[in-house]
Amino acid sequence: MSTPASRAARAPEAIVSPWATREGSPTPLGATWIAAEQAYNFALYSKYATRVTLLLYGPGDLVNPVRTYDFHYLENKTGRVWHLRIPKAQMQGAKYYAYSIDGPPPSGDRFERHAFNPQKILLDPYAKSIFFPPGFNRGAALGTAGNAGKAPLGVLSGEEPTFDWGEDQRPRHDSDLIIYEMHVRGFTMNANSAVGADKRGTFAGVIEKIPYLQQLGITAVELMPVYQFDATEPNYWGYMPLNFFSPHDKYATRSTGWEPVQEFREMVKALHQAGIEVFLDVVYNHTGEGNESGPTFSFKAIDNSTYYMASDDPNHPYADYTGTGNTLHCANRTVRELVVDSLRYWAREMHVDGFRFDLASVFSRNTNGSINFDDPPIFGDIASDPDLAGVRMIAEPWEGNSSYSNYELGKQFQRSFPGIGWRQWNDKFRTTVQHFVKSDADKVPDLMTRIYGSSDVFPDSLRDAYRAYQSLNYVSSHDGLTLYDLVAYNSPDSWNCGDRDGEAGVSAEVLKLRKRQVKNFCCLLMLSNGTPMFRAGDEFLQTQGGNGNPYNVDSPVTWLDWSRLPTHTDVCRFFQKMIAFRKSHPSLARSRFWRDDVGWHGVGAQPDISSDSHTLAYYLRGASENDNDLYVMINAYWQPLDFVVQEGRPQEWKRVVDTFLDSPADFMDPATAPILGSLSYTAQPRSVVVFIRT
Repeated sequence: MSTPASRAARAPEAIVSPWATREGSPTPLGATWIAAEQAYNFALYSKYATRVTLLLYGPGDLVNPVRTYDFHYLENKTGRVWHLRIPKAQMQGAKYYAYSIDGPPPSGDRFERHAFNPQKILLDPYAKSIFFPPGFNRGAALGTAGNAGKAPLGVLSGEEPTFDWGEDQRPRHDSDLIIYEMHVRGFTMNANSAVGADKRGTFAGVIEKIPYLQQLGITAVELMPVYQFDATEPNYWGYMPLNFFSPHDKYATRSTGWEPVQEFREMVKALHQAGIEVFLDVVYNHTGEGNESGPTFSFKAIDNSTYYMASDDPNHPYADYTGTGNTLHCANRTVRELVVDSLRYWAREMHVDGFRFDLASVFSRNTNGSINFDDPPIFGDIASDPDLAGVRMIAEPWEGNSSYSNYELGKQFQRSFPGIGWRQWNDKFRTTVQHFVKSDADKVPDLMTRIYGSSDVFPDSLRDAYRAYQSLNYVSSHDGLTLYDLVAYNSPDSWNCGDRDGEAGVSAEVLKLRKRQVKNFCCLLMLSNGTPMFRAGDEFLQTQGGNGNPYNVDSPVTWLDWSRLPTHTDVCRFFQKMIAFRKSHPSLARSRFWRDDVGWHGVGAQPDISSDSHTLAYYLRGASENDNDLYVMINAYWQPLDFVVQEGRPQEWKRVVDTFLDSPADFMDPATAPILGSLSYTAQPRSVVVFIRT
């Protein structure tokens, strides 16, 4: 009997039958190795193609194919899928493959705007590994001229080695889920990362840093896009995918053949052994082919009108709801199948535990661009797939083009994000906490709502029954200023804590205030109901020099500067302690809202919700979670204020956190923490204080 791990590692095979042997099978899509026949099955979807040619390349000549095969529609086409089966013995040692496709000329019909070009060498959308020939040239993919020898090719899947998952156990965290957003390359690329030179910026480099992740206490990493993209395009973040199945070759120590696939699996297995879940930031809303001025690598010339949404402007035929040039046509059944097949592959074959969907509101777009708030079919497709059951789904519930309004966080105005049970990036939490900590006015009522779990957008009514954990809380992410830059640079959302931006010439007093503000951010994130996430390096004051949008900057500006860790060990220690505190107090992170277990106060019994208020306190009962009671004082005012604890007796309370104090007094273990001498405590300017009831 096969184990769950061995079942998960088994790839689907095409049908073996006399007909399939002779003509090929339309399922599965892609290039599939048929071990029983020592043959490859090729299957490609193209609704409007009139001619499809398979191109096979040997390892030497990457310009001229060693073999070409024309698909005959009477034998090699079922519905809209072109298919062919070829014994390996007849492939003349081919290692790579691609397609050439012809079809109707461009049409004036908005929904049939073809872009066929038989001169272009086309990558299979289902390729599991991609090879870039030495002559690869992005410019050759532009225009109408051919690009032989200069185009990416699919690696033939029969060359894939086996991978031993062993007894891989996928960890699962609930109240102790702490998400760490990380860029694979930027995490270890810096020479001061203490990672071997040959492993910097790779999946293997992440493995070397696992002891650090464990020490920090995070329980899930959210990797910024790792799908293959064109590394010659200024695209450091990776949000311009070339393909949805293959890991980015530059994130592997050996970027040829199946090495990127194997190295990714090694990383996942090692993270799982450390008790860390692996989430992928995935981009199924657009591709790196861009608009009509962009390159043709794959989708455009395979079936343009199937894969991309059309605009009503013939001069700019690609609908651009994403702000990136094109929008994937997720209302189309074939595209939905592509997305689900991709998710299934990463969950089943690569053991990924969850997905964060970039610009997920695009999934709500109908073919004509209107918005389907009721039941976009892709959500049902994902929910009904057994391989995705239990896999975590996280949405960025908006789109990227500010000219189009499609903001779908939670439920608002009787409309809701269609992925009802998904976690969602809560930018309301981000914005409120940023502005409250910088002492902006009129923020206390909203802060109460955010700390509580944002029940205004995730209502737990009988009809809706949202859960508090669906609010994915964050203060900083890749998209925007780092946590330190929020307190080191002035902008509408940030304050430099002094009279100058950056670090040059900054006084010790200003630096101390900046550290305190970062600790305040950390406290509010870890003391709120919901799912917390912070970006890699925030724990040691990583800076990008105030650049909040370095999507195309691949340099030490965006790589983690590990020399800041020993410089700011006090801040890192505070993060470690706050993470451990949250994980040890399940009353903070609940599957439901706090309801009657929370009492809201201010410096006195009642919270001050006036526009000029900068204070809040709350008491959280822990009995229902077999936990201690907590009392939190928050002072964003620029003067010290006396708070009066509204529950219990002084000797019952111990002060474990006071962000105003220097390390290690800023966080003290409960066993050695001082007892509250009286029910009154002075919270110093811009500080957070936490008591535990013993």
